[in-house]
Amino acid sequence: MAKDYYKILGVEKGASQDDIKKAFRKMAHEYHPDKTKGNEAAAQKFKEASEAYSILGDEQKRKQYDTFGQAGGGFNPGQGGFGGFNGGQGFGGFDFSQFTGANGQSFEFDLGDIFGEFFGGGTRRPRRGKNITIDIELTFKEAIFGVEREISNGKEKFSVKIPPGIDSGQALRVAGRGDQGEGGPGDLLVRIWVTEHPIFRKEGYNLIMELPLKLTTALLGATVDIETLDGKIEVKIPAGTTHNEILRVKNKGVPTERGKRGDLLLVTKVDMPKKLSKNAQKLVEELRKEGI
Repeated sequence: MAKDYYKILGVEKGASQDDIKKAFRKMAHEYHPDKTKGNEAAAQKFKEASEAYSILGDEQKRKQYDTFGQAGGGFNPGQGGFGGFNGGQGFGGFDFSQFTGANGQSFEFDLGDIFGEFFGGGTRRPRRGKNITIDIELTFKEAIFGVEREISNGKEKFSVKIPPGIDSGQALRVAGRGDQGEGGPGDLLVRIWVTEHPIFRKEGYNLIMELPLKLTTALLGATVDIETLDGKIEVKIPAGTTHNEILRVKNKGVPTERGKRGDLLLVTKVDMPKKLSKNAQKLVEELRKEGI
């Protein structure tokens, strides 16, 4: 029976990509092996969630899944006939050349073997070794600026450069570092998990943070010190700044592939005092008289 990936992630079939991503992050945070060591049930849920996200989190694979179901269940090989193969595609356009399964591991289909099974012949190519998947956790700052990590595939240790701006759940493919097979070694898939930051969040190449402001600072303006991922900087707050206004600090965001950087976006949160002293009340009354 085909697996219901939507049910596994706890989302509706019409859920947006953002909802799917949020649901997966929640499950990954709860069932990640680093946090549930020795809990086989949690490890299984983590694997199922990873498998579901690897399909539903990819628009093309999600479309194929919605049409045909999981490979091996709910998919009818006779739908598209056997003709029209192009680059590993056939059977109604379903891409058999590579299908991502549990833990993001890729399973490769040998079309020679498939035809051999159906027609009693075909040329069998030597199979490559299996892919290996490992999970590593990065701090938010490491994910933003990139980092070099020493990892092991169980047989050897080597360094892997993780590029800047990588998202949680993404996987890096290291060619030839998987299990050895007749047709050569498989690949190593390094799946990245990023810890959440208490202040910053990432949107594209921009970093976003909330900036609390006193009422007087918002009204009169000031220069304030802000701690960023690059260290402490000074930011000028214009007079008359309003609640939920966005102040942009250029080139303090996520590094891009071209060597540039996105921006840091400061979302202002004006702190309205709940109690006023008698003197402060008098001053505010004076402001009221001024029409402010």
